[in-house]
Amino acid sequence: MKGLVSALFVVVFATSVFPQATAAPKYKSQEVSEVDGIPVLIKHLPDWESRRDKVTFATNAAELNAGLGERPILSLIDFTAGTEAAAADYDAGKLLIIEYTSPQGSVDADAKFTEALANDPQSGSTAYRRIGNYNAFVFDAANISAANALLDQVKYEKQVHWLGDNPFILTPERAFILTTADIFFSTVLVIVMGIGFAITGGLIVGLVYFMLRNRRRAAMTAYTDAGGMTRLNLDGFTPDIVPGRLLGD
Repeated sequence: MKGLVSALFVVVFATSVFPQATAAPKYKSQEVSEVDGIPVLIKHLPDWESRRDKVTFATNAAELNAGLGERPILSLIDFTAGTEAAAADYDAGKLLIIEYTSPQGSVDADAKFTEALANDPQSGSTAYRRIGNYNAFVFDAANISAANALLDQVKYEKQVHWLGDNPFILTPERAFILTTADIFFSTVLVIVMGIGFAITGGLIVGLVYFMLRNRRRAAMTAYTDAGGMTRLNLDGFTPDIVPGRLLGD
């Protein structure tokens, strides 16, 4: 009994001294800051510090509609896979940033949003842009130029931290091996291609030369095979030709 009373005292004391340790987090997000527990998506809103108390952070359609009101295009957002959204009011309009859990999800949503805005006659007051893996809107914009300037302030900043060594970093030794292998392969490829072109060119030239010689030989009326020796024209019928050569050479 005495031990139970001591345990209850410790719990009550810890709760009163460290209330933040037992209180439930304000936001339920897949990626929160380790310093203050605020979702990283909220911190990517322009000048978020001055609007942190009025920011709408949503992980479902009901929370988003409560902050932005009922808008037909919001029904296209799929929250089932862990999608998150953050919105805040600015002078240029209501800024909404949507983050999907995969690049493909953002690309698919971008196609849907673009098509919906193209078919909406009232989309003139809405600015939209895909920024990195974010899909960002500015609703109720009185000036589209100001809305686009607000979108320019949204930055997609994600960093990948490896628990160990980055496998994609090339060490000097590995870089030397890869460079040497590329040079060797390129040299062999050039030599093989040069030999191939030389053989192919030689065959073509030889074939053309053979065909031309064959055509000239077919047109000749006499031929001697004296082989360079003196030949007497005793019969008087053979025309004078240079021994050992074709007529016309």
